[in-house]
Amino acid sequence: MIGLDFGTTTSSAMVAKAKIGLNCTTGRMGFSNPDILYRAEPVFTPYSNGRIQEQAIDKLLGNWLDECGFRPEQLFSGGVMITGMAARNDNAEIIASHVRSKFGDIIVATADDPSLESWLAFMGGTSVLSRFHKNDSIINLDIGGGTTNPALGINGQVISTGCSFIGARHFKFKPGTYELIEVSSFGQEIVKALNLPIKAGDTLSQPTLDQILDFYIAGLVATVTGDYRLFNTPVGQMHEQVRFDLKGHSNPVITYSGGVGELLYKHAIGEPWPSTTFFGDLGIDLSKRIAAHPLLSQNLRTHTPDNRGRATVYGLTLHSTEISGTTLYLTNADDLPLQDLPIVSRLPILACAQQMMDALELARKSSRGACLQILPLEEAKAPELSDIKAFGDRMASVLEDTAFPASLPLALLVPNDYGKAIGNYVSRWRNLPLNLTVIDEVPDRTASFVNVGAPQHHIIPVSFYGMQ
Repeated sequence: MIGLDFGTTTSSAMVAKAKIGLNCTTGRMGFSNPDILYRAEPVFTPYSNGRIQEQAIDKLLGNWLDECGFRPEQLFSGGVMITGMAARNDNAEIIASHVRSKFGDIIVATADDPSLESWLAFMGGTSVLSRFHKNDSIINLDIGGGTTNPALGINGQVISTGCSFIGARHFKFKPGTYELIEVSSFGQEIVKALNLPIKAGDTLSQPTLDQILDFYIAGLVATVTGDYRLFNTPVGQMHEQVRFDLKGHSNPVITYSGGVGELLYKHAIGEPWPSTTFFGDLGIDLSKRIAAHPLLSQNLRTHTPDNRGRATVYGLTLHSTEISGTTLYLTNADDLPLQDLPIVSRLPILACAQQMMDALELARKSSRGACLQILPLEEAKAPELSDIKAFGDRMASVLEDTAFPASLPLALLVPNDYGKAIGNYVSRWRNLPLNLTVIDEVPDRTASFVNVGAPQHHIIPVSFYGMQ
């Protein structure tokens, strides 16, 4: 498995292996005993005047492949996350096209998906800590160059995500100085709101830096306390991409990941801060302010997450893909993989014909095909065979009555091991002309899109993005 992370400031890669088998807790197929085989050192994401440098990206991907020692055909699954400034303009498509040319369909490219990034950072850095402190609510703040991605979790499960444009690289400096080189559009909004008379080429004074950092610290405090007054101001609204909901949890444990998280936890164990603007941005200054803040620093030495600066790429490598069960229904395995299918409806197993008709009407409007997610019963009970048969018969009738296009890919994701059974009932035992794929034992991720991989050893990798 491979994960590639391209962010505003840095890019990184990771390769891991894991065993595939039944999870004794969930009863589903899944990964276990992960082992990191290759972990690239983060490098600066290559830009020129805000645009990705294609030759540099191609060289970087080639270097990672050479260093890890694996060929693309040896990989079971993979994902690339493109975020922040790397996802702006046509940068994301440039990166994605180069990644696909190197790795093929095994890679799932996701750009500017803030809730997924928040989820991955929590799972890659804080999930083990959260399961250990299973009764504590934990907020992980993944702070990078362009954004802060908070995620709230309990006992290893994420229950809320968000995103704001609080990041270290909206103000870029000549390393070793506070001579301003560039200000992002979000930085310009802060300059305007604070009425700061600064421009590129100026050397910023400490009072000016403090005003900018005060805004960022206030935004982080608002995030972890649920006080939205800052984000209700005009400049705050500009900085809020996805509102973060504390779900009524007060006084959560606070952890960090991303570049700022890496700096904070190194400081917490006594390592010295890097020199002034060593990375050419406000990352060190923001980290110092967090470390000095009584609320934001309260858990720095008591709750240390895994992977820190590499939490997102770790989560991407090991947690972005689900594993199907083995009771699959495939009209034609050669039609897989299916990329970027919209999940147009989430149906209960007891859905009526009208609900199915509405869902299939949405599905037929997607030229690339669509996915329907079948929801689990309460307490994760498996449905009775009579319920499975009734669902399949109703859907088969709706498919016939609406003349659903025979060539349009339709994927059903079911939560238990009845994929083959429901596929046979829906297709009337393969007598209906359908391009139908049914994947079993897939948990509900409340996502917007899914990628269904090609079968490997009688199982199928399934990746979600556009998480809600």
